[in-house]
Amino acid sequence: MMEKRKYVFIEEVGAGVFGRVWKAVDKYSGEVVAIKKLIRQKLNSREECLSLREIKSLRILKHPNIVSLKKLFKINTRLFLVFEYMECNLLQVMRSRKGRLFSEDEVRKWCFQVFQGLHFMLEKGYFHRDLKPENLLVSKD
Repeated sequence: MMEKRKYVFIEEVGAGVFGRVWKAVDKYSGEVVAIKKLIRQKLNSREECLSLREIKSLRILKHPNIVSLKKLFKINTRLFLVFEYMECNLLQVMRSRKGRLFSEDEVRKWCFQVFQGLHFMLEKGYFHRDLKPENLLVSKD
């Protein structure tokens, strides 16, 4: 239950209909992670948590081009998901370029990575319902 104490919450990095996301650091390993607190659902048991569609799919969809769920924990009736940390999203990258277009090579690399992740999802019987630059997370790699 006291899993939250394992992390130092640095700053809120996003908020949406289903939850809020914070950048955090694991106190013991020093690893930077993203922690999402689900806000629309109150869950009473571990079984309820594991039955959520988002949790079920993320536990199955292990791929280099899909953000990875590292762990989850519950405090009272609230569920927290711990993800690998991604520095920004594609929309932020596009805005930071201040009108400069991506090169053909950059576009090919972006598309290849997105299509690799989507192909894997489709093979597993899943599809993405909200594919847009804001939902395409980007790391330094």
